Formats: sequence, C-alpha cells, structure tokens
Amino acid sequence: MGNLYVVATPIGNLQDITLRALDVLRNVDYIACEDTRQTIKLLNHYEIKKKLVAYHKFNELSKSNFIIDDLKKGMDIAIVTDAGTPCISDPGYILIRKAREEGINVFALPGASAVVSALSVSGIDTTNFAFIGFLPTDNTKFNEEIDRIKDLSINTFVLYESPKRIVKLFNKLTTIFESATVYIASDLTKIHERGFYGKIEDVYEQIKNDANIEKGEYAIVIEKKDKKVVEEGSISIEAMIVDTIVKNNCSVKEAIKKLNENNKKLKKNDIYEASLKLKDLLGGKNEK
Repeated sequence: MGNLYVVATPIGNLQDITLRALDVLRNVDYIACEDTRQTIKLLNHYEIKKKLVAYHKFNELSKSNFIIDDLKKGMDIAIVTDAGTPCISDPGYILIRKAREEGINVFALPGASAVVSALSVSGIDTTNFAFIGFLPTDNTKFNEEIDRIKDLSINTFVLYESPKRIVKLFNKLTTIFESATVYIASDLTKIHERGFYGKIEDVYEQIKNDANIEKGEYAIVIEKKDKKVVEEGSISIEAMIVDTIVKNNCSVKEAIKKLNENNKKLKKNDIYEASLKLKDLLGGKNEK
C-alpha cells in the first residue's frame, strides 16, 4: 500500500511552508486538492510539476473511494486544501477515515493554521479553547449553536467568518456576549494583515465604520465572560444569593425569585445552578 500525506499549505504568505512539505509534494504520485486553480499557484511558485486531482466538499464521497483504490495500488498521495491544514473547516476527514479503516498509513505534515495563528497573536487566554468554525447562517441553527457555546465551560472560542457577513455577525454577537474580549484577525500573514482587539462593543464600532471591512478572510477569537461570575465587581452569583437572603431575611427559594425579577443581566439557569452549589455548602439549610 501507498502512503497518504496530509499537507498543510500557506494561509497567505507562500513562504510559510515546510521543507518537508515541499519534498513530499515533489515526490508523491499526485496531489488531491480542494481547488486545482489555487494549488497550482503554490506549485508554480516552487517549480513543482505534479498531477492534480480535485477533491472538495461536493465530491468527497465518490472521490475518496477513487483515491483509496490508488493508495491500495501502492501510490503515494498528498491531500491539500486551498490554505491551511486539511480537515479543519475544509475537506479531508472522509478520506482520512476511510484510509484509517483500510489500514493505510496517514502522515501529518504540520504547518500553517488560521486557528492557531489567530490564537497566538490574540492576547486572549489560550489555556483552553474551543474551535467552532463557521456559524450556521440559518437563524434557528445559529441560535442553537450560540446556546451551546454559552453553555460551554471553556470561555475562549474561535470562529471563522466571510468578509460579507462579518459586520452582521458582530451585530448579533455584541448583544449575546456583552463585555467579552475579542480579537479579529484579517488576512493573516498577507501583505494587508490587520487585527482588531478590545471589548466586543468597541470592536463592533470599529468594524462597522471600516470602509475595507468587506475585504479579506476572518478568524475571530472571543473570550466570553465566565458564566459563574457577574460583572458587578466580579461578585459570584452565590454571593449575590447570600446577600439577598441576609438583606431580605428570606429563604434561598425566595432569593432566587428576587434575583430573577430584579437582575435582568443574570440568566435563570445560572442563578439556579448557583443556588444548588449554595445549598450543598449550607448542607440543605434554609431551603424553604
């Protein structure tokens, strides 16, 4: 059997490719690529002449079987996307999974990635992060995904967005993730690379008044507020419940009701979860 090579290609600057990647591209039997018109630019830059086979989201299923057959015949094949690492918001995983199931060797040739690049220059905590990619354009699915993100215990997440939809997206995100810290990376590694950093409300004001905002590609890093902590002096919700109990001489149940009625910034689920923690600390006291 042959070998399948997953090759990362530059996300902008053509020099951001490894020597090993170039060596593999020169020596495989052919290259499976997302768009032959894009890949040929890279190959021409490095004077590599190689057969290209189109492999994209519209033909993944049928073309994967074709490529697997060639690998079984002993051919060595590389898979690339237009920019960055295959399988990361790009085609590839169907082929990789089939190769694994067939016992074919799959080798990673690491390199450029918009996700990692944006995170590295964001100035945002990257101890833990979630990669979301493109959010759905359908409103119902968009809201479902946003609810899932809000419930994540991880506060830092990365999105992709097209230039035509970036302002519209931030119009929504600004109301959903109030006071979040955000970094928008535009055209990473390219000549006109730009970045926008700050509170989400301030960044939104910048981009909606930017005449060039509908140019380039965008990777967005957002650090949402920890749902266990509220903005008011970073007082925990548990502390707010206790404060309400003391001031009103009431039960936990009554304090929850008062917080729900009087503090619209807090979510009912967050107040309820905090109350459960508080009840555990109190050993079940003051529940009536």
